[in-house]
Amino acid sequence: MAPHVALFLVLCLVHCDTKTVMQDKLAGVRTVDVQAVEGMVAQFPCDLGTAANDKVYMVFWFRDDAGIPLYSFDVRGKPLSEARHWSAPEVFGPRAHFSTSPAPASLLVRDVKRRDEGVYRCRVDFRNTQTTSFRYNLTVVVPPEKPVVVDRWGRVINTTTLGPHEEGDDVLLTCRVLGGRPEPSVRWLVNGVLVDEEYEHNTGDVIENRLLWPAIRRADYAAVFTCQAANSHLVPPKEVSLVLDMFLRPLTVEIKKPAETGEGGVLTAERRYEVACESAGSRPPAIVTWFKGKRQLKRITEELRDNLTMSVMSFVPTLDDDGKPITCRAENPNVTTLSMETSWTINVVYPPVVRLRLGSSLAAGDIKEGDDVYFECHVRANPPARKLSWLHDDRPLAHNASARVFHSNQSLVLQKVTRHSSGRYACSALNAEGETVSNELHFRVKYAPSCRSGGVSVVGAARGESVVIVCKVDADPPAAVFKWKFNNSGETLDVAADRYTSNGSASSLKYTPVADLDYGTLSCSASNEVGAQLAPCVFQMVVAGKPHAPRNCTLWNQTAESVEVSCVAGFDGGLPQTFLLEVYHADGSSPRVNLTSEEPSWTIRGLEWDVRFRLIAVAVNSKGRSPPASLDDVLFRDPEKRTATEASLGMSSMLGAAGAGAGAIFALLAGACAVSLRRRRRPRLAKPLPAPLVTQHLTLKQPELDDAEPDLIPNNYCEATSAPSLSVSSPARTGPAPLTTPACNGPGASWTWGARCREPADAALGRSASATLRAAADLNVDAIKEKLLDNRIPESCV
Repeated sequence: MAPHVALFLVLCLVHCDTKTVMQDKLAGVRTVDVQAVEGMVAQFPCDLGTAANDKVYMVFWFRDDAGIPLYSFDVRGKPLSEARHWSAPEVFGPRAHFSTSPAPASLLVRDVKRRDEGVYRCRVDFRNTQTTSFRYNLTVVVPPEKPVVVDRWGRVINTTTLGPHEEGDDVLLTCRVLGGRPEPSVRWLVNGVLVDEEYEHNTGDVIENRLLWPAIRRADYAAVFTCQAANSHLVPPKEVSLVLDMFLRPLTVEIKKPAETGEGGVLTAERRYEVACESAGSRPPAIVTWFKGKRQLKRITEELRDNLTMSVMSFVPTLDDDGKPITCRAENPNVTTLSMETSWTINVVYPPVVRLRLGSSLAAGDIKEGDDVYFECHVRANPPARKLSWLHDDRPLAHNASARVFHSNQSLVLQKVTRHSSGRYACSALNAEGETVSNELHFRVKYAPSCRSGGVSVVGAARGESVVIVCKVDADPPAAVFKWKFNNSGETLDVAADRYTSNGSASSLKYTPVADLDYGTLSCSASNEVGAQLAPCVFQMVVAGKPHAPRNCTLWNQTAESVEVSCVAGFDGGLPQTFLLEVYHADGSSPRVNLTSEEPSWTIRGLEWDVRFRLIAVAVNSKGRSPPASLDDVLFRDPEKRTATEASLGMSSMLGAAGAGAGAIFALLAGACAVSLRRRRRPRLAKPLPAPLVTQHLTLKQPELDDAEPDLIPNNYCEATSAPSLSVSSPARTGPAPLTTPACNGPGASWTWGARCREPADAALGRSASATLRAAADLNVDAIKEKLLDNRIPESCV
């Protein structure tokens, strides 16, 4: 009985379902679209509350037009919460469940498969009310795969960072999406803003969207580029995001000048400064590089903070840095083209730098006397030099037109230079930073030889005595050739070259007179590449002997502790002489004081007062001592006891002694005049006087002198006035001092050339010491006559 009942019920249900389907079609039940994402839950709502005050008996779920249910919900004879559920295993199985709460009731299908897609129907049977049906068209959505982004070269970007890129680059990205049903849409968003939604379907099920983002700017840094692929609102779109990374150039670069700069931002040469440079805006932080002109500076320290770089450079400016730019360059360490720089043109002050050079058109080794030259002083100074000076041998050289010295801008002009223009030249410049002296320029002026001693030198030699005569000349370059000549008023002879030696600045001649004719004038001249010597060096050879005694000795300038003694030098015998003063007690035989001098002048100190002394003055040369000149009965009075009477008595004694000596002198001169008259009868010689001697001049007229004899050298040998006369020089000998009495030169007063009266006799009045002048003893009249004849001594007055 039971199987028959079950079969009856199934047949009834099938019959009834088929009838219901037909009814639904006729009734036009609306189909609702339901979407479910593969792998997720599909929900089919089926409202159970359509019939009021009625009870649900059964709920059936069918697929398409199938008459067999795939899911049933049996509430018969039970509360709704205890209803029986059944799910066809071959369709949903345990994946399906009908839920009545919350309302509306729904069939939930988990883990939806693609095969689940189709049309589903829900039928609700009530106890009394008509059956209700609902239709659903289930679409299973298949999400696409995660997008893949490739760059312009087709390389897949596997990181979340895009780049880094430089400013101005074009960014080209392609978003590639595989799969998805329905076909997904692919779009690009930048910072969440849709920028591109045009895509294309390539081969297979690949969809691509290509984005071009041209000329990226600093503002694009860290922008988020997102590619989205979406085919349903049920699930979030599949997407990939890339953050744009960029290399950024510095925004600012600034040089901070040191606080130690002077007014106007000037720098002082050779002083150390620290200059800072600050740069911001670079990513990564900038690297700072310093340049001075085109040379890179290395002495720097650097500090990095975020995108700020602080660099400090230490340097010592030199004068060559004046006007150069100090450049601070901030550049991206990864891209050298992303740089920014600023410059500071420095103003360096320094003392003048001075350089002296000879005129560019002149040859330093080819300048001689009479040439015009100029020097150029090159000055480099900041601030400009305000004063330019010239130095010659460390002494200022001023502008002097009369001396032919001219300053012109930064040049020194010397016209008609002489040998005295030679030496060390320098120029100096002055500005606010100091004064600088240039290099020393050694200036050389070449000149022809000239005699170093000048005038006529008297050389004394005895017969048979050999003397070496040295002829010294000044010349630049040194003399190349020397020539000697001998003149004895009768003839002029050239001296053979093998008899003298030369070394460039001097020539030495060994000369031995053996006869009277060997005494005369020797002359020496030299020449170099500039020219020949104009005036020769002249040496007068005379017979040498002992010197004559000093004469006209006087005491003067007495003080409480000293007195000075001065004499006039006599003839030196043709040889260098020195002078000796001996002080004796009036009755003593040993000298109390012994003084030697190159000149006949002495200072006596520390003698007692009111004690009588005897003073002896002699001349000494290599031939011996002269006869003594004596001052007797010299008394130094106490200054408090001096009277005018004592001074007068002392002077009377001196005048008496001078008169006695004068008589002897006149006798000697008378003999000399007689000899001269006898020699006048000798034949005249045709040759004139040697040139160096005749060039001397006399200032005293001699109306009585017979000048017909050319062999005699005229001289005003006896003077009656104090006018100057002929002067002849000799080695180590100075000009004679003036005479104190108007007396002729004679044996008692010794020989002299050009002597003159010094002061009248009454000038001795008032002396503080008294003395008696005694003439020199042992005069050899015959020897004096012989000297007059042999050496052509000029005639004296008669």
